Amino acid sequence: MAQQVFPTKSNLMATKRSLVLARQGYELMDRKRNILVREMMQLIDRAATIQDRISQAYAEAYAALQRANITLGSVGEFAGCVPVEHGLSMDYRSVMGVELPQIKLTPTAPIAIYYGLDATNGTLDNAYVKFNEVKALTVELAEVESSVFRLAEAIRKTQKRANALGNVQIPDMRQTIKYIDDVLGEKEREDFSRLKVIKHQKEK
Repeated sequence: MAQQVFPTKSNLMATKRSLVLARQGYELMDRKRNILVREMMQLIDRAATIQDRISQAYAEAYAALQRANITLGSVGEFAGCVPVEHGLSMDYRSVMGVELPQIKLTPTAPIAIYYGLDATNGTLDNAYVKFNEVKALTVELAEVESSVFRLAEAIRKTQKRANALGNVQIPDMRQTIKYIDDVLGEKEREDFSRLKVIKHQKEK
């Protein structure tokens, strides 16, 4: 790259300015990457906690469903009475320019009962409550895992740009500055020698 730049003082000054900007860009990229990594690690810890809770919630929900099936027979007909969930909404929050989803589930309080109470008992009610807990945890986990994925992708891109600056562009600019400095220095020495010769000839 150095040989492709015409060695002039204006190009030297422009390259030095570009080097300053590239260094600032590298520092910003490095800071952004560190912030994103810290955010992602916090979300990974949160995801691990939710995974533990959701595993326990699923176990309790299926155990409650099994008890309901034992006491009532197949509860599929009652389950069909429960409507499809439409209470989901999504917003976004920005972390260093990365849009992270915020998924909300509008709770129904108190929990609505969609099946007849005369043909059921408390085991089905318990299963219904447990699966509602699973639903809320699943929404929370989906938000966290989606955020982790987006952060990981942003970190990969940021790292790639930082590497391009730190390993390619900045070294190339330093090489270009050295090349121009060397050429200009050599030219100054030639001009100085030429002036000395001219002066010596005039003195003769």
